[in-house]
Amino acid sequence: MSQEQWTLVDDYISDHVSTSDPILEHALSSTQAAEIPSINVSPTQGKYLHLLAKISGAKKILEIGTLGGYSTIWLARALPADGSLITLEFSPEHADVAQSNINNAGLSHLVEIKVGAALDTLPKLVENGSGPFDFIFIDADKVNNANYLSWALKLSHVGTVIICDNVIRGGHLVDEANVSPDLIGTREFFDAVAAEKRLSATALQTVGVKGYDGFAIALVIAD
Repeated sequence: MSQEQWTLVDDYISDHVSTSDPILEHALSSTQAAEIPSINVSPTQGKYLHLLAKISGAKKILEIGTLGGYSTIWLARALPADGSLITLEFSPEHADVAQSNINNAGLSHLVEIKVGAALDTLPKLVENGSGPFDFIFIDADKVNNANYLSWALKLSHVGTVIICDNVIRGGHLVDEANVSPDLIGTREFFDAVAAEKRLSATALQTVGVKGYDGFAIALVIAD
C-alpha cells in the first residue's frame, strides 16, 4: 500500500460519511493562508475525535495545542449547549487565526483560547479549579508529551478520556537508533502510561492522508 492509496481511501471515507463542510474547509484554508504548518488532524481523524467526545458524553474538554482551530471546532461541536472547551496555544499568531475560525464556526461562546506555553498554563488551570475535564486531547510539542500527561491527570476525574496524537511517527517509535527529541518524548509518554495505575490505555496505528501515525487513548479508571 502506498501514500497515494491511503489518501484515496481517506477521500472515499470523507465523501461517504460527510467529514467536512464549508466552515471546516475555511478553517483549513485560512490556516494555510496564514502559513501555519499543515499538521492539523485530517477530516476523518477530526470526525473520530468528535465521535469519541460525543460517545464519552463530555461537557468539559481540554485541548493542548490549538494550531488554527480545526480540531478545536470538531471537538466543540461535540459539546452540549452548556458545555465548554479550553484550548492552549503557544503562538499568539496561531491563536488569532484559531479565534477567527472559531468565531466563524459560531462556537466562541463555548471555546476559550489561552495563549502561552502549556506547561505554564496547565498549573494555573489546576490552581483556578478549571478542571476536572471529561475529555483531554494532547496534540502539541511531542517533547513534552509525558509532562502533558502528568498535568492531564491532575485535571481529570474517573471516567476522563485522554487522547494523544502522533504517537507512532511513521513507525520510527520502535527504531532505537532514532533518538530525535520528538521520538524521545513519545517514548517517555508511553513509559509514563505503562507506569500509571490510574489509566487503562491502548494505541491505534493509522494510515491516511496524514501518512502513517496513530493515536493513544487512555481512560482514567482510578483517583
